[in-house]
Amino acid sequence: MTQAVQAYSYAGASTLADGRLGLSTSGGTALSGPHTHPRFFSGLLTQAAPAAAGLLAVADVALARYHQPRPGWTRDPVVTCDGDRLRFESFSACGGVYARLDVTALDGEVLDRGTTNVNVNGPLRESLRRVGGRDPLHLGVGPDELTVTTLDGAVVEKKVPLPTRWLRGFAEVQVIAAGFDLRAELNGPQAVRFLRSLPRRARGAVWAAPAGRDLRLAAGPGRGAVCLSGTGRIVTLIPLLRFAKALRVYGPAGDSEHQASAWELELPGMRYTLAVSPQPWRGFSGEGQVLEDLATDEAAGDADLIGMLLNFEPAVEIGLLADRSGLPPARVRAALTQLGTAGRVGYDLHDASHFHRELPYDRDQVAELNPRLTAARALVESGAVRLEGDHAEVTTPGGVRRVAVGPGSCTCEWWFDHRGSRGPCKHVLAARIAARATAETPV
Repeated sequence: MTQAVQAYSYAGASTLADGRLGLSTSGGTALSGPHTHPRFFSGLLTQAAPAAAGLLAVADVALARYHQPRPGWTRDPVVTCDGDRLRFESFSACGGVYARLDVTALDGEVLDRGTTNVNVNGPLRESLRRVGGRDPLHLGVGPDELTVTTLDGAVVEKKVPLPTRWLRGFAEVQVIAAGFDLRAELNGPQAVRFLRSLPRRARGAVWAAPAGRDLRLAAGPGRGAVCLSGTGRIVTLIPLLRFAKALRVYGPAGDSEHQASAWELELPGMRYTLAVSPQPWRGFSGEGQVLEDLATDEAAGDADLIGMLLNFEPAVEIGLLADRSGLPPARVRAALTQLGTAGRVGYDLHDASHFHRELPYDRDQVAELNPRLTAARALVESGAVRLEGDHAEVTTPGGVRRVAVGPGSCTCEWWFDHRGSRGPCKHVLAARIAARATAETPV
């Protein structure tokens, strides 16, 4: 498995003492430009206890490997400050669980807007567990300049491998979530009752089906039901239930087996969201949902244009970007997918909109994360695709593949195994790229 290496360098360890939570930062992009140790916020968390529990939950996901657990490197969470909230994000080591805490209960000064990694170490985790009561907690995201000048050897540095599939999954989950719909909403007591009723160690899939204003466990997929494969993967919701005001459950249209889902807890002044892949062994990286948008010839150029218009907004408005860029909404959406593969946008289910963030990873590391698309373009360039109306023949070393371009079906083993559930195969992608090129060629 190919992988890049992420180097973290913190001016000091994050600490929590005397009611002051200082989160140390490493690298990132801000409106004011790139920074080694950016400062984004200084002020009060007006809901200290749920914020501490939520931050700990995000950190727990970053530590976890839900499929085939084993010790490994810790990938630090990232935080984005967009002016009216802080978004903390993490992704599990197995690539199948995404977590985000959106904190809006803030009272203080926004020093800059942007994204950075934050250090969540062992002692800080223990301190977060002890936060309680209703007293506000002072939060600083980024080191205070006066403190930095007197650290003398307190620099925290580490290098962490970032497998390609992990980076791809972080991008894929955003695109998959954009296709989800709200399936159910429960109030606090109902949410507590339902989540505590889930079998803790279920390895297979269970389905949560709407039943009036409640949810019930169903024996299989059905209308409106949401799939949850591996109930232990949402265990980080449980410590937050004492603060829960509501639970919202999201899933894709249709009632086929083994689908991804998202679980959002409404907390005082914040929201905690978990997205889980269709199966524990099946991370988000192989879902292939970004490939169609990335395969268009204009996607890269459109992404450059749209990227210049992003400004760390809390919500990216497609209509506004279309007006400013002169592009139709469909091409704006495709450009956002392209930006998502580089970690530059996420998706907020509650707001039903993208948001701007810049994952602090080298863009060269995420430039070649879709081998199916690379293989498809190579097939087109080698002349392996022969179009026949709505069908195509794609010649490969393993034989000739017959492709139905519109439906996206193929005679290859990938299509036979997945039937399009994990995105198009390389032969379908190649046929569609060739079809578009033929349609755009002047007669």
